[in-house]
Amino acid sequence: MSDRFIVAGIGTDTGKTVISAILCKALQADYWKPIQAGELDNTDSHKIANWVQGSFVHPEAYRLTEPMSPHAAAKVDGMSIEESELQLPITNKSLIIELAGGLMVPLRDDFVNIDWVQKTKLPVVVVANYYLGSINHTLLTLSLLKNRSVPVVGIIFNGEKNHASFDVIQKRSGLKCLLEVGKEESITPEIINKYASRLKF
Repeated sequence: MSDRFIVAGIGTDTGKTVISAILCKALQADYWKPIQAGELDNTDSHKIANWVQGSFVHPEAYRLTEPMSPHAAAKVDGMSIEESELQLPITNKSLIIELAGGLMVPLRDDFVNIDWVQKTKLPVVVVANYYLGSINHTLLTLSLLKNRSVPVVGIIFNGEKNHASFDVIQKRSGLKCLLEVGKEESITPEIINKYASRLKF
């Protein structure tokens, strides 16, 4: 199995960073978020560094000032996101890569996340939530990955469990549930460690 994985959520605020931290801890992996848009004083890279002791955090390729879709945030900052700047970091350790937003989020007007994911040829871990519409969003995400011939390792479910949603996603996707992360009041290194010990690849 590859020791490099891309973490893709079914939408915005799916908990990709928490899941990335759990994966980093479980696999003793480095972390990289190619594009950070907004919250530059408290980035996802900062959170990983605080939650996972010993995980090396590679610097972002782009640090955009506005919390917007990367293509729009880049325009505000007077730049364009280029594939040549999105080269995978060199490391002899495992690597967890967190996308900025979902698979169809544009990086440029003519270039979206799934285009870059497909070029990397890396397997994806999908993060799914439980909310009204999450079944549709999860299955659409999985369908897009399948159509692009991107390998999917499995699904990590995040949030208070909805058995009806879980069951239909599992049945229709046929993919392995790698982990279920419950609703937590706060995220601490101890919480990350707890779930890292439960991860099942």
